[in-house]
Amino acid sequence: MLALLRAPGIGPVRCARLLEHFGSAAVALAADRAEWARLGMPDVALDYLRNPDWRRVEQDLAWLERPDNHLLPLDDSRYPALLRQIPQAPPLLFVHGDLACLRMPQLAVVGTRNPTPSGRETARQFAAHLAGGGIAITSGLALGIDAAAHQGALAGGGQTIAVMGTSLDQVYPAKHRDLARLIAERGALISELPTGTPPLAENFPRRNRLISGLALGVLVVEAAIQSGSLITARLALDQGREVFAIPGSIHNPLAKGCHALIRQGAKLVETAADILEELGALAAVGDDEIAVTPPVATTASLDEDYRRLLAAMGEEPVGIDLLVERCGLTVEVLSSMLLILELEGYAAVVPGGLYCRLKP
Repeated sequence: MLALLRAPGIGPVRCARLLEHFGSAAVALAADRAEWARLGMPDVALDYLRNPDWRRVEQDLAWLERPDNHLLPLDDSRYPALLRQIPQAPPLLFVHGDLACLRMPQLAVVGTRNPTPSGRETARQFAAHLAGGGIAITSGLALGIDAAAHQGALAGGGQTIAVMGTSLDQVYPAKHRDLARLIAERGALISELPTGTPPLAENFPRRNRLISGLALGVLVVEAAIQSGSLITARLALDQGREVFAIPGSIHNPLAKGCHALIRQGAKLVETAADILEELGALAAVGDDEIAVTPPVATTASLDEDYRRLLAAMGEEPVGIDLLVERCGLTVEVLSSMLLILELEGYAAVVPGGLYCRLKP
């Protein structure tokens, strides 16, 4: 089966066709070129099937011998039931970690790689609450919202699952190696890709169908209109999953994707209870609410000018031109003050060159 998985030009659909026709991977590999061609295999696959790369198959088997590494074929009883139902389900699933967490009810949490500070905190809080109540949080180990969701699930004492766009003998991005290790200890890393597969751009959209396919629903926290997160949401709808979106300021470019989803029928959520209400008996983890609040800290130690500037920023991201109007200060002075506020954690720059207040 590993040899078939590595055949170029043979994805889940063609692999399923071969297995259905021949009954097993071994019989399929023993067939002749003409029979493979009649089943619609491309020329590049025909050449490979005559001479499979057994050396790389041996690498896969060596990986499988290491602790907590597993390989689940589609007909394995431990293969996630919801994932098995999607179109183009992976014929093999590589897993590193706890197989038991794959049987838990899951919520996928996705969003931008460049979130606002409040978006990052929202993802973390939702994930912590839901994971603490018994829902596994599934995401893609990417920068931004993905990482915040995994971290929140771990902080909430629950389990989390990372769907990789590489093989499991690699971690991408590399800065998430420690996070990947923690996820494997308290959940699982999974991939449909054989060992030695690097971070290729074409593999990340493919893995989005697994993120949504594993879960009962998908929560989009922050996303621009042109966003991979919206691809995941569309896949979720195609797979019959629930889609949830958190609204944001009309001035925040990263809220536009969520607003578009809501207009298209996604459920607007403000608390974790909104998600649990929709999932109902499928989730069965209680109905406590989570209030989404920004980090709290005092600004009493700031000079009066800086406190006035923070007050002028209001509750929504704002541009420097509007701050000039509100404060009556020059661009140069405001830029210097905003930099100091940013360095001290009182404000942050968000996409579009806008500023948002982090602390009241």
